[in-house]
Amino acid sequence: MSHKLLIINPGSTSTKIAVFQDKECVFKTNIKHSAEEIAPFEHIADQYHFRKEVILNTLKNAGIELNDLSMVVGRGGLLKPLTSGIYEVNEAMKRDLVNSPVGEHACNLGGLIADDIAKSVGVKAYIADPVIVDEMEDVARFSGHPAFPRMSVFHALNQKMIARQHATTVGKRYEDLNLIGIHLGGGISVAAHKKGRVVDVNNALNGDGPFTPERSGALPSGPLMNACFSGKYTKKEIDLMLKGQGGFVAYLGTNDAMEVENQVKAGNKEWELVYRAMAYQVAKEVGGLAASAFCMDVDAIFVTGGMAYDKNFCKILEGHLGKIAPVCVYPGEDEMMALTLNGLMVLNGETVAKIYE
Repeated sequence: MSHKLLIINPGSTSTKIAVFQDKECVFKTNIKHSAEEIAPFEHIADQYHFRKEVILNTLKNAGIELNDLSMVVGRGGLLKPLTSGIYEVNEAMKRDLVNSPVGEHACNLGGLIADDIAKSVGVKAYIADPVIVDEMEDVARFSGHPAFPRMSVFHALNQKMIARQHATTVGKRYEDLNLIGIHLGGGISVAAHKKGRVVDVNNALNGDGPFTPERSGALPSGPLMNACFSGKYTKKEIDLMLKGQGGFVAYLGTNDAMEVENQVKAGNKEWELVYRAMAYQVAKEVGGLAASAFCMDVDAIFVTGGMAYDKNFCKILEGHLGKIAPVCVYPGEDEMMALTLNGLMVLNGETVAKIYE
């Protein structure tokens, strides 16, 4: 039996939508939202009706019929910690997407909009592998002080999909492998996939792990504390130092990884040093996981995300990490396909959707 799925993936300044007939994408677009359009909304949740109407108008103008949908799948938001899988959108989830226990992000709109559209055509809505997937072992939650437990916030959707893809490529089950996944994007997550579970991972959102094109990663706590109480910065400014104006932005004035790559190719030594420092920090994170989570028993290290297209950066990583395990590169990220595959597993009876409580 064939299935038609609508996929909704809201980002900070755009909304990606796609329609799949089974695994074939029959429509896909990225709707841009200008600063002027978004400015009137004080909170991200307030953008709900605006974004939903834009999606419906776009689908209507493209001649997409919604009455024959099998399901709607939205990108997961900042919910309470949960295990990996696909979840049916319910009232408890919608409540937490509006009043997130973790924070505001455009991804919180994914499940809300998906549910509204799904109900209008009589089908169910789902989310899959949101960024707060938490399978961490208890020992990995310690930070050094009980007031600051380590949190699992990472690119769970893409990391899980690539991990399963790698397992298929080598003819094994994801649940039988020890893998370290590196997602290289605006944020960077380095995850220990131990026999099908991410038992340790850096908080890729704010203040943990390597620095990124726009995030500072783990900063020295003493100087950070002094900056917070210096009177020079507001809370918002400190927050932007951690995410938005850290990493490449702070050192080089850009968050464009391709621009940095081109400067390095052109021989810019100052930019190359920052570029190599990022690779150094990523490698240091991987090395720590290899020793702590796996006692050096690692089957493979995979690299994914947008920056994985940078062959030179990946070559530097392989130079650091090649003696730990084979380094396999899967460039890019296809969140729309990942959401579709999760939905199809439910529709085809290969898995059962979980209940959010």
